[in-house]
Amino acid sequence: MLSNFRFFLFLIVCLCGFCLSSCFEDKNKHIPDVSNIKTDLKFRHFENDLFSIDTTNTTAGMHQLDSLYPNFFREIYLSKIIPALQNPQIFDLFIKTPQIRQLYDTTQIVLGDMAPYKNDLDQAFRFYKYYFPEAAVPEIITFISEYSLGNFVADGMVGIGLDFSLGSNYPRYNPSFFPAYIRRSMNKEHLVSKTMEAVAGDLVGEIEGDRLLDYMIHNGRKYYVLDLLLPHAADSLLLQYSGTQMKWLEDNELQIWSHFIGEDLLYSTRYKDIRKLVDYSPNAPGMPPEAPGRTANWVGWKIVEAYMDRHPEVTPAELLKTKDSQKILDGSKYKPRR
Repeated sequence: MLSNFRFFLFLIVCLCGFCLSSCFEDKNKHIPDVSNIKTDLKFRHFENDLFSIDTTNTTAGMHQLDSLYPNFFREIYLSKIIPALQNPQIFDLFIKTPQIRQLYDTTQIVLGDMAPYKNDLDQAFRFYKYYFPEAAVPEIITFISEYSLGNFVADGMVGIGLDFSLGSNYPRYNPSFFPAYIRRSMNKEHLVSKTMEAVAGDLVGEIEGDRLLDYMIHNGRKYYVLDLLLPHAADSLLLQYSGTQMKWLEDNELQIWSHFIGEDLLYSTRYKDIRKLVDYSPNAPGMPPEAPGRTANWVGWKIVEAYMDRHPEVTPAELLKTKDSQKILDGSKYKPRR
């Protein structure tokens, strides 16, 4: 009797050990060693040079900025970020306005010399070089835009709008433009992940197709790449969700998928019906109020993960060349967790 009990106890311990081992393997993905990869990542602080020019001769200052940032100042900052500053008089007013100077000073106080963010970005670009060795490492330029633009990738540059990382309670974030579900990630904790999300989006390229499935797989590939570049970051950070929202998604994966199928949304091209499922939104229509916006992007990420798990021969670079959303869905054999 005692020997049977011991055998039963041993069997339970083995099963528990197997389950714990499986959970451990699921939670601890393979992360390659990139310590020997050099990025030569360059950082330039446009905002420092902008507010260092001689305010008694702003025209000369504009020429100076043009020479220091030949591909950024006129082509991007003056043309696309704050076009009004092309007028020298408005530019002069801009750099002399106390509120703008205060905004600059606030970024310096909140973010400091950016040393920890530079280290994290350098590490992210080591993974970038590991997975995409043919891709060139861009130059990083920080700037302030008076809340016009957060992050961008263009012409070998990655731009970081520092005034989008001052904290969710920063009093100058106008709720009319930045509602609470947007402001909650406008902080320094998300600075690196949002920057690398722009990089991942640039790698993935433009979407092909207009069905919900196409948006799901397109955005799913972006988050899959982002996870490769920031493998130590929590999924909630990458997706800009709260812990509660993340748990709701994980607990309701099957119900979400069933909703997409049952409501004929997966192949829908009615953007008004699917917009909040893929774009920033406080919630997901047709689902419980706990369901966050962009729910379909998370499911798309799960599908892409399943596809890559089933096809270990496919490299991340090859994944980005696979534009057929249906092929990825079929190849993933995706089965939502109950």
